[in-house]
Amino acid sequence: MSTVLVIGATGRTGRHVVAGLLAAGVTVQALVRTPDHADLPADVQLVEGDLTDPDAVRRAAAGADAAFLLWPWFTSEGAAAVVAELPRRVVYLSTLNGGGFWGEIEELLKDRDWTFLRPSGFAVNTLAWAEQIRATGVVRLPYPKAARSLIHERDIAAVAVLALLGDQHIGQTYEITGPEAITQEDQVATIAQVIGKPIGIEPLTDDDARQEMLAQGADPFIADSAVTYWSSLVHTPEPVTTTVPQLTGRPPLTYSAWATEHAAAFR
Repeated sequence: MSTVLVIGATGRTGRHVVAGLLAAGVTVQALVRTPDHADLPADVQLVEGDLTDPDAVRRAAAGADAAFLLWPWFTSEGAAAVVAELPRRVVYLSTLNGGGFWGEIEELLKDRDWTFLRPSGFAVNTLAWAEQIRATGVVRLPYPKAARSLIHERDIAAVAVLALLGDQHIGQTYEITGPEAITQEDQVATIAQVIGKPIGIEPLTDDDARQEMLAQGADPFIADSAVTYWSSLVHTPEPVTTTVPQLTGRPPLTYSAWATEHAAAFR
């Protein structure tokens, strides 16, 4: 594999995918909306364009042997035209259960040389609490005892790079998680310990949680699904898999390690 197109290169996971590919000696091409603000390594070949524009995707994919695909919307609308412009080899960042629009995009890729990465909850998504913690010292959230096997973005990227570089991963679906299922209240307690300040929790009702998500621009279906999912995790935590250590040869990074790395955001 000599050249890889990374879609989502400026995101929290994509940046680590780019770094891993460059470290492996791979040429990286990236589709970005605003190259001047991409803040990617100088040797990344930037192609200006939007993922909603199949012509831009075609330009970005020119000469690429494979692609890492992150689809940033909660609908598969427009995905078929984009997938048609990708190289034959695609590693797609899906979700743990592979349902909904993620599953629809997986189906679009089934005639390619595909690998599906199905991660559990992203540890980095808890950065959404940072503003509340800095301003009030309290986090508002539903179902404090909902437990997720949060995965560090660097572990997702590590598996993605391996999948892009090895043909043995073609046709494989990898469920990847962190090393333990940790409740939301324990996530907050971990952040508090790392920053050396107490943090309170204000539980939200289902309706309040939905309204907060809608106010942030979430699709109503996604807001409803998220609240239902959090509720289920109180008694049925997300699973913990051994895929990351099996593929990378090292233990997955803990939530405590993630919180320590991102402590400045919460102070």
